[in-house]
Amino acid sequence: MSELLSPQDITSAGLCIGCGSCVAQAAAPEVRMAFDRYGQYKPHGPAAWQRAQSASFTRTCPFSPAALTEDELAARFGAPAQRTALLGSFEAAYVGHVAEADFRLQGSSGGLVTWVATELLRQGLIDGVAHVVAVENPAAEGRYFRYRLARTEAEVRAGAKSRYYPIELSEMLQAIRATPGRYAVVGLPCFIKAVHLLRREDAVLRERIAFTLGLFCGHLKSARFAESFAWQLHVPPAEVAQVEYREKLPDRPANWYRAQLTLRDGRQLSRDWWHLADGDWGAGFYMNSACNFCDDVVAETADIAFGDAWVEPYSSDGRGTNVVIVRSPLVQQLVASAMQAGRLALQEVDAAFVEQTQAAGFRQRREGLAYRLTWARRGVRPRKRVAASAALPRSRKLIYRLRYFISAASHRVFWVARRVRRPALFLGWARAVLAVYHGVAYHQGRVREMWARWKGLGE
Repeated sequence: MSELLSPQDITSAGLCIGCGSCVAQAAAPEVRMAFDRYGQYKPHGPAAWQRAQSASFTRTCPFSPAALTEDELAARFGAPAQRTALLGSFEAAYVGHVAEADFRLQGSSGGLVTWVATELLRQGLIDGVAHVVAVENPAAEGRYFRYRLARTEAEVRAGAKSRYYPIELSEMLQAIRATPGRYAVVGLPCFIKAVHLLRREDAVLRERIAFTLGLFCGHLKSARFAESFAWQLHVPPAEVAQVEYREKLPDRPANWYRAQLTLRDGRQLSRDWWHLADGDWGAGFYMNSACNFCDDVVAETADIAFGDAWVEPYSSDGRGTNVVIVRSPLVQQLVASAMQAGRLALQEVDAAFVEQTQAAGFRQRREGLAYRLTWARRGVRPRKRVAASAALPRSRKLIYRLRYFISAASHRVFWVARRVRRPALFLGWARAVLAVYHGVAYHQGRVREMWARWKGLGE
C-alpha cells in the first residue's frame, strides 16, 4: 500500500459514494452519515476523525485506489463456468420472471430480487435480509428510504420496487454486527463491493453476511430527484409521504417510466418521465461524482445480480422482465431447482445477450470512463480496470463532457433554486441544458440511442 487515506481524502476527491462503510467501522457515536447540501450522504464527524488516515479505511473504501478490485474480490467464487470482461465471472445467466404468486406484479421488473431473498429465508439459509424500504414518516426522518433488516416474507416483499435514492449501510451493518444470525444484503455494485471489503477485515461480518444480491446500476442519484418530482407536480416536497419511481402499468411498455407521488392527505399524482425536465436518465442529472469512476455495471462481486431486460420483446412487456447473472454455485442450484419446479420462468442466455441489455451502461463505464481518466485531477486518483484513453471521436468526447457538466452543475443549480425557493430557476435550466444535450446526440445520428435512454439506463 503506497499511501494511507482518510475519509476527507476520498470526499475531497469526489470519490465518496456515501455507502457508510467508514462510519460502520467507527466506534464514536458522534460519527454518522448525513445528507450534505446537495442531498447526498457523506460521513460527518469530528475533524480529527475525518482527517485520520488508516490502513483499514484505505483497504475498505470501495473507491480507494488501494482496495481490491472487483476481479480480485470475485476470486472467492473459484473457477467460474464463464467469464467475460464486462460481466466478470459467473455460472449462468438468464432472462425471464417469477412465475410463482404475485412476485412479478409487485416488483418493478420480473420480481426476481424479492423472490431470491424470500427463497433464501424459506430454505433456512438466512435469518434476515438487509434491503431498502420506504420510511413511514419522511418528514420526521428527513429521508424517504433506508436499509432495514427483514425477517419474514411479508417484510421482504415490502421492499420490492426500484429506489433511485441515496441510502447508506452504516446502520444496517451495525445492526448485523450486534445481532447474531446469517444475513443476505441487497445493494448496488459499489455497496456490495464495500460489504465484501469489510468482510475481509471483520470476522463477525464475514460470518454473518452469508449472501449478497446485487442490482445492475446506471448511477446513484441524490435525494433532490424526488424533490424535483414534487416541484414538477406542483406540490410542496414536505407534503410527499411516498415516492414511487416506476409505477407498474402492465398495459404500457416497461421502459415507459412513470413516477408517482402519494401525498400526506392520500392523494396520488403521476407523471411520465419523458414529461419531466430532468427525466432523461442518461443525461446524468443528480449523479454522484463517484459514479464517474465506477467500472462495475452488473455487481460483479455479488452472489447473484439482477437487472432489467432492456431489449425487445422484453422492454415492451409492461409486466416486467429480469436479466439475471448467477455467480454462486449454491445460488445456481437454488435457481435451477425452482426453474425445474415451474416456479421461475427463466431462459438461459449467453453473455452477449446480457451485455446487449446493458449496452448503454457499459459505454458509460468503459468507453466513457477511459476518457474521463485522462482528465486532470487533484487529490486521490482512482485505480480502475479500464486503461485511460482519449482515442474517441470528438462527438463522443462532447457527449461525455456534457454529461459530466450536467451531473455536476445540477447539484449546484438545484441548491440555489432550493435556497431562494424558486423551482422554476432549476427547471428552466434543466430543460435548456437537456435540449443542448439532445441536440448534440441527434446530430450524431443517435436517435435510436436517445430513445433507449428513456429506458432508464443512460448511455
